[in-house]
Amino acid sequence: MAQKRTLDAFFTAVPKRRKENEPDQDAQAGHSAHPAYPFPIANLPALMVRDVASLPARPGRRINDQPDLDLLYFEPYIPAYLGKQMFDFLRSELPFYRVEYGIKRGGYQTHIVTPRWTTVFGLDDTSYFDAGGAVTDKLSTMKANDKRYDRYPPRPIPQCLDALRKSTEVATNCKFNFCLVNYYASGADSISFHSDDERFLGAEPAIASFSLGARRDFLMKHKAPRPGESAAATEARGFKLALGSGDMVLMKGATQSNWLHSIPKRTGRNQDDGGRINITFRRAMVKDGTENYYNYNVGRGPVYRWDRTSRQMVLWERG
Repeated sequence: MAQKRTLDAFFTAVPKRRKENEPDQDAQAGHSAHPAYPFPIANLPALMVRDVASLPARPGRRINDQPDLDLLYFEPYIPAYLGKQMFDFLRSELPFYRVEYGIKRGGYQTHIVTPRWTTVFGLDDTSYFDAGGAVTDKLSTMKANDKRYDRYPPRPIPQCLDALRKSTEVATNCKFNFCLVNYYASGADSISFHSDDERFLGAEPAIASFSLGARRDFLMKHKAPRPGESAAATEARGFKLALGSGDMVLMKGATQSNWLHSIPKRTGRNQDDGGRINITFRRAMVKDGTENYYNYNVGRGPVYRWDRTSRQMVLWERG
């Protein structure tokens, strides 16, 4: 008689040889571990990993009907049942931060409190994590000694996010080495119009942006033309995508150089929407990208973690 599989069988990772840039997978505890993590991060159960590997749920739809616009819209990429599981899992298991920083606006110093919860994992193209988790220079294969890494120690993408990264790379034929996660606790959390056009991303970067949880509007508008440029911006029309749970937008080509995007506040009766998680995969080419992402998504403040009882982010303290 065939032996029944126990529940533990689904949660125990199979030991395997580690690949470059993968964190240490604790087969017994089912966690990803690294010295730069504030705590071990739970692995996705085996059944969820299998389901993620089978994605996308639907083919992507090309949106390129406006000047300088090149999108691939998966509606959805992750099916509803799996999107709900991943939303609950990631909100509970990841460390989050409420980053504060100062910037100069109009000659005055302004204190900014990021209007959402953030976290980040990854390492730029110049380095990799060795078998022990140390940041190693690709050219010399020696330990990477750089003040940008010392200030914000990089940390590998944990298994619970890396499974989706691998699926996304196959579906889009793009390579990614960073994962940024934003948690919008309610409609009051937002991100203003911006573009991901930093030099450290290289020319015409590809950025895969996933939505889990509450439906939120994703607004896009063309940048104003710079002096001497064509008037393509005057021909472009701003538009909105109502992103549902499991949807993914791949922004590529000239999009970041010419378009801005935002998630506006959602007020009124829809403000308490249950929360939304946004996962973006990117590829940073140089060390400045690593420094930037950790500075603005982790910073030097305290760690927060989702509390299932109070149903809110609470200050995490090492036990």
